[in-house]
Amino acid sequence: MHRYLALAALFVGACSAPVAAQNQGAFSTSYTLEYEQQYARAQQPIKGLADAGNEFARLRLGWLAYLAGNYNESITHYNAVLQANPTSIDGRLGLTLPLLAQKRWQDAAAQARQVLAQSPWDYYAHARLMVCEEGLKDWPTLEQHALAATRVWGSDANAFVYLARARIALGNLAGAKQAYGQVLERLPQHAEALAFMRKNS
Repeated sequence: MHRYLALAALFVGACSAPVAAQNQGAFSTSYTLEYEQQYARAQQPIKGLADAGNEFARLRLGWLAYLAGNYNESITHYNAVLQANPTSIDGRLGLTLPLLAQKRWQDAAAQARQVLAQSPWDYYAHARLMVCEEGLKDWPTLEQHALAATRVWGSDANAFVYLARARIALGNLAGAKQAYGQVLERLPQHAEALAFMRKNS
């Protein structure tokens, strides 16, 4: 019996190795074409894998469609990932990208909040939610959100930029200057912060 199982395992391994190598080759070709910015062609080697249920291939199709500017197609691919796997943070974060590109702030914010329900301090979800809050001109919410983010990621300039923008919109130039000062401590050549400082020196 043990001998039969060992032979069966050996047979399965021998069959799966060429399949794995074939999959790796398809992804490798896709990456090469993506590097060459041939996004439509980069989809071709992995479409069959996606159709067969390979989640990573479907995620890449969504990403490549986004890079090509085919936002509706990208949304379709990411929604397919989420239909098959509703817990996929990669799928939900991926979906925010074409939604943001289409300035669908409410829809993108909803996806980001669902990520945060699973992973409360996911950096990308917070960053994209701040983009939505800016797009919606919800300045009080953005100010409080950005301030909280600066306390969590103290070395990151991005949240300080959004904090400064919110404060400008709220008429708090002194607070904006303080926030941009924090940006320049982290990125001394940050163009937006430098322009504000020159104008408000």
